[in-house]
Amino acid sequence: MSHSTSRLREARPPAGEDLPGTLPEALRAELIAFRRDLHMHPELGNQEFRTTAAIKARLELAGLEPRVLASGTGLMCDVGTRSADTRPMLALRADIDALPIPDTKTGVPYRSTVPDRAHACGHDVHTTAVLGAGLVLAGLDRQGLLPNPVRLIFQPAEEVLPGGAPDAIDSGVLEGVGRIVGVHCDPKVDVGRIGLRVGAITSACDRLELSLDGPGGHTARPHLTTDLVTAAAKVATEVPALLARRVDARAGLAVTWGRLETGHACNVIPQHAELSGTVRCLDLAAWRDAPDLVHAAIDEVAGMHRAKTVINYIRGVPPVVNDADAIDLLTEAMTARRGSYAIEDTEQSLGGEDFSWYLEHVPGAMARLGVRTPGDTRGLDLHRGNFDADEEAITVGVELFTAAALLDGNPL
Repeated sequence: MSHSTSRLREARPPAGEDLPGTLPEALRAELIAFRRDLHMHPELGNQEFRTTAAIKARLELAGLEPRVLASGTGLMCDVGTRSADTRPMLALRADIDALPIPDTKTGVPYRSTVPDRAHACGHDVHTTAVLGAGLVLAGLDRQGLLPNPVRLIFQPAEEVLPGGAPDAIDSGVLEGVGRIVGVHCDPKVDVGRIGLRVGAITSACDRLELSLDGPGGHTARPHLTTDLVTAAAKVATEVPALLARRVDARAGLAVTWGRLETGHACNVIPQHAELSGTVRCLDLAAWRDAPDLVHAAIDEVAGMHRAKTVINYIRGVPPVVNDADAIDLLTEAMTARRGSYAIEDTEQSLGGEDFSWYLEHVPGAMARLGVRTPGDTRGLDLHRGNFDADEEAITVGVELFTAAALLDGNPL
């Protein structure tokens, strides 16, 4: 935690009655119903047509003018009026897509109605929190209480590498934006609390596909051909070990294989093998060097066994690197709403998040939004079919976003 963040926690009073924009009870109930509707109708990346239409309709009902992104799903919407002397806006970002897994929850009325589709990563909560913040801020704007316009970004396809963020950026979502913030559900943090971290909070994540080829032959005469099974096994085990000795260990560069396929008969050396996996990295500079390092390591190990390689290194996402000033803003916002007790330090994870692409253009930060009911011992986790969130997290997200919008640009 930065020194300035610690200072802010001590400087604010324990409650936030001095800020307008608390969530009205009627809107809170509406947002819970909205989240449940999204949860029952999950849509995969770049297919979020129903979700986009629902968000658009609610924003228009509030008198706002949302614009659907060029990809056909997702949208952006400004709250407040920009002028020639308006300073760069704060953007609030949500992701709207679901995952291709079955919803295995029981005993809840909002279980997914779509086979093999589920909001198992909490994007429905993110979306509802940003929507709710937009509606509250629109009300404040009508009262003349919104100090600067705010942009809402509802982004598609976060779960599809390299994510929907680059397309959203190409659609102009960052034009006029000076800072961006977002949240991600964390089932290991109690509802009512958020986790903050200056610097990298996620890792980079790329995809790696590899083909190995040789002439094949009889297992009785491996010396006369390329022993492709051994070559594949060596690549699978020695490439990660080799990389560990060629990169600073603090960079956390790791190749992990998820698939290895080769051969069809016990006495035939195959002609072809395939491996695929992920490359994860904790450090931004090392991530930028990773493709060259991985290519060199694979060629070196495969070459020792006379296997020809075809490498498809697919860029995913860089790490989310939280800006210190943006973390100060979120700290001040959460302290104003719920007190400093509601903030905890959080660790860098090995998960990937395409929010990182926004941070290649403007400073910003992502917070971890607690969604665990206090005392819940089920051990729910992201990307599992039984994932669920305590819906009080929606209120917390709205409070955080609205306070950040009101405090953005003010001396902290």
